[in-house]
This record gives sequence, structure tokens and C-alpha cells, in this order.
Amino acid sequence: MPWLRKDSSEPLPVAMTGIKLGDRVLIVGVSDTALIAALGIKAGLTGRTCIVDTSEREVSRAAAAIEREGALVESAVSPLTTLPYEAASFDVAILRDVLGAARADERPAIAAQVERVLRPGGRCLVIETAAKAGLGGLVSRSINAEFHAGGGATPLLTRVGFAAVRTLAERAGLTFTEGVKRNG
Repeated sequence: MPWLRKDSSEPLPVAMTGIKLGDRVLIVGVSDTALIAALGIKAGLTGRTCIVDTSEREVSRAAAAIEREGALVESAVSPLTTLPYEAASFDVAILRDVLGAARADERPAIAAQVERVLRPGGRCLVIETAAKAGLGGLVSRSINAEFHAGGGATPLLTRVGFAAVRTLAERAGLTFTEGVKRNG
């Protein structure tokens, strides 16, 4: 009976990234270990998946959870304003609830570092928990209202040099914003 089959589609955040086998993927922020594990599995052994965050404890916790899911990732602890990777090292960078949580004066440096480590034509995908309106906003986890009120990731990515910056979707309480590193 077709209506009793398990849905085999990917979770929305995984599908929105467009990661494929062999991609070199950087994930900034380790709060969503299920997403990281799924992306590490998609990039596979022929790809490279790296995670970076500022807290040794959080990176260790995330790496252990990701390994339990069967994904291989390289982990690093670093200020997000000075990423420990060579220029043009990655095809795709994902920032999950990082920019909205960062201090306003650090956001441009974080975005510029992500732009630096992407190859020309590489994509940056910012996934942020959308600000909730009404009573839901009062009881939900803290969202940086100033970041969302200022347009979220779109103006920031544009300001640091990304091209074709646009909001891809606002679904399931998440906002997906993408920018592409310019060639040259």
C-alpha cells in the first residue's frame, strides 16, 4: 500500500544544500549534528566535510555524535573571524544559526572568511531559524531580532562580495539564503 511506505525524501535542510558526492564542504557552527552527519554522508569518502566552531567542548560533542551517525568529518576549533583553512578550499559552506547569533561587529568578518575559503563559483548557504511572530516568538528560543530586522543574511553576503545573493526559501521555521563566490 503506497500510503504506508516510509517517506524516502531528504530532510529539507539537506535537500536545500545541494551537496553531492565528492563535494568539499565546510560547516560553520555545530549546533545541528543531524544535518552535519547527513551532509558528511552525502559528500562521502571522495569528498571532504569539515566542521568548525569556537568551543572545544561543543566541537568534541558534535564530532562524537556525527561519528555515531556514520559520517566522517574533520573538526577544528577556531574563532569564526579567522578560519583555519587555505583560500579556495571548499565547494560549499553552510552556516547554521551562526550569523544571527554572532555579535553584529563580527558578522562581516565571519562572512568574509567564508568567502575567502570558497573556490570561485562556490556556494555559501546560510540557514537561520526564522524569527517567530506573535506569542510563538515569546516562547521560542532566543532569535537575534536585530539581525532579522536588518534583512538577515542577504545584505551581509552582498556587502562582503558574494554574487546572486537571494533567499531561497522560508520553510519549516528556517530561512535559507544563498550566495555565490564571484569568479576572479
